[in-house]
Amino acid sequence: MRRFLFFVSCFGLFALIAITYAWLAFSPHIGHTDHVSSSSLGCREDNEGSWSIGVFYGDSPFTLKPIETINVWRNESAAWPVANPVLTCVSLTNSGFPSNFVAGPFLYVQGDTLYMFFENKNPIAMQGDIGVAQSTNKGATWKPLGIALDEPWHLSFPFVFNYNEQIYMMPESNQIGELRLYRAVNFPLTWKLEKVILQKPLVDSTILHHQGNYWLFGSDHSSFGQLEIWYSATPLGPWKPHKKNPIHNGARNGGRAFLHNGNLYRVGQASSESYEKKIRIYKIEVLSKEEYREVQVPLDLETAHKGQHSWNGVRQHRLDVVKLSSGEYIGLVDGDRVTSGDLFLRVFLGYASLVAAITVVVLLGFLLGILNCIVPSTWCINYYKGKRTDAVMNLKTASFVSEQLRRMCSRLNRVPPFLRGLVKPNSTFGRLTLGLLLVLGALLTCVGISYIYGGSGAVLPYTFKGHASQFTLATMTYDARLWNLKMYVKHYSRCPSVNEILVIWNKGPPPELTELDSAVPVRIRVEKLNSLNNRFNIDPLIKTRAVLELDDDIMMPCDTIEKGFRVWREYPERLVGYYPRFVDETMSYSAEKFARSHNGYNMILTGAAFMDVGFAFGLYQSEKARLGREFVDEQFNCEDVLLNFLYANVSGLGKAVEYVRPSLAIDTSKFSGVAISGNTNDHYRKRSKCLRKFSDLYGSLSDRIWEFGGRKDGWDL
Repeated sequence: MRRFLFFVSCFGLFALIAITYAWLAFSPHIGHTDHVSSSSLGCREDNEGSWSIGVFYGDSPFTLKPIETINVWRNESAAWPVANPVLTCVSLTNSGFPSNFVAGPFLYVQGDTLYMFFENKNPIAMQGDIGVAQSTNKGATWKPLGIALDEPWHLSFPFVFNYNEQIYMMPESNQIGELRLYRAVNFPLTWKLEKVILQKPLVDSTILHHQGNYWLFGSDHSSFGQLEIWYSATPLGPWKPHKKNPIHNGARNGGRAFLHNGNLYRVGQASSESYEKKIRIYKIEVLSKEEYREVQVPLDLETAHKGQHSWNGVRQHRLDVVKLSSGEYIGLVDGDRVTSGDLFLRVFLGYASLVAAITVVVLLGFLLGILNCIVPSTWCINYYKGKRTDAVMNLKTASFVSEQLRRMCSRLNRVPPFLRGLVKPNSTFGRLTLGLLLVLGALLTCVGISYIYGGSGAVLPYTFKGHASQFTLATMTYDARLWNLKMYVKHYSRCPSVNEILVIWNKGPPPELTELDSAVPVRIRVEKLNSLNNRFNIDPLIKTRAVLELDDDIMMPCDTIEKGFRVWREYPERLVGYYPRFVDETMSYSAEKFARSHNGYNMILTGAAFMDVGFAFGLYQSEKARLGREFVDEQFNCEDVLLNFLYANVSGLGKAVEYVRPSLAIDTSKFSGVAISGNTNDHYRKRSKCLRKFSDLYGSLSDRIWEFGGRKDGWDL
């Protein structure tokens, strides 16, 4: 009974710690899959990764930039601008085609319509099907059309091409040891097997036409991925092997070969299972029936520097680049934020940590004298009782093995008394040791829960209608707060949807850009006057519609920032922020606690708020706001209060603000001693004065209140 109570108490304590830690550390992944329900079959974690597909453009197939740098805007998906990835498991799942990930894209162009064929990881069969999506706006948005090809075995790498006015697809089918060619019967969704062109388990196979022959490049899966070349007079065969097969050990195809300026190029990839970060391009210098020679050439495929917080920050392995009728090149690239096997590794480490925590509990039992032995002696004595030995094992051997087992058990059972002799629970050292063991067990439990429940650690954007976008992060600061700024830039530049950081420099010499560790471009705008109104100066260099005005002394998790951006994309006409306030008829400024006591708010502080750059800045700099701006300069305060009154004045009785509750917010100015509003009483007095002034100028806010918890996402509680 004593042992039972001990184990129940210890495991109960660790279970409580685990539940509390999971509740505090891991918010529900609402919105990560654009409200794909938890019961949906799609967008589940997959051990192969979390692949998605992005679009790139360029004047050359060797210099490609992601779509967000082109600044394409799409109102229907609230993407200002459209950002990669443009096709994800969300896109397929929400269209009725469950998917764990999409990868291996190939383009087929018909006039102004683009078709994308890709591997779709079916979460039911847990194998690849070939999906197809359509774009009529040059790749900015894609409409999933369905599954083009589904076989009882795994399919991937859907190489699509024209021959004799017919459309063919040659997907990978190495599981059945064949390379098959399919012909479109009703393009793009209906295909018929034309013929098996090779009885080999080739992977990542492509065909190119050169000097009167068709050349098939593929890697033999049974020979550790060695590249082979075959040639024929037609894509239908018969195919003959190249004289020097295998050509190149491990250099698998990474996409369609292409012709540029009279030269042939082959797209390659790394040979490892997890794939390397950069796709390779090889210039084919010699291609004949007797010889083959290629050399690697540079490829400038612009990628983010946000690591696993970027959709392709860890690896990418497919590129299909095609020249459009406009002369511009478009490239489809798949990317992943985790390595292959990441899920298995996390689960293994998680359960290993929990086993280690159980071991700590057992050790505690030894030290407290509750457990006296590791292996019950009866297990050793009775091990051979009633067992028949093998014919070749005589009784003497059995007796010897039994004796060795008993000796081992005896040595193990000496451990508890030995440990208790070293660590006496009644001594100060003993109590300290026991306490440290409890802490170690708790830490191991939290580590285990983190690996099992916490995901890969990557922060994902919260898409809207299946599409991603980006915003500009703006902060106003001066020379005495450089320490804050450095930490601010390093942290927020890694958030998935941050496009650029704008630093509004109000006073003192600005820092060099090299002093700031940033994963995105940083622009410092030096102001002539030290005015809080500078925060909302019209800036034509801002490329995004959304701007997050965020004070440099506020540190929040990227996940919280992404939630706010997702809400703003749904309500772009409103101020969306993290610090709510309620203004009543007394016109006295109060903290958030006052708003909570009234279960509502009517103002959002713009020191941490998303807004429409054109609307908000234009409104603030308008003639209507002139008297308000002058009062802000007079008080050196309240620019955020003024913008709230202006929004409310324009919106009439409609809602002008939205609240998003931060999971964590830290005021770093407390550590640097350079807080702008250090004297709270004086700060509140000035802001109360602003409330009365702006009420006279633009109308009162006290006649409106918006309750907490009014949205379905649950982020405004």
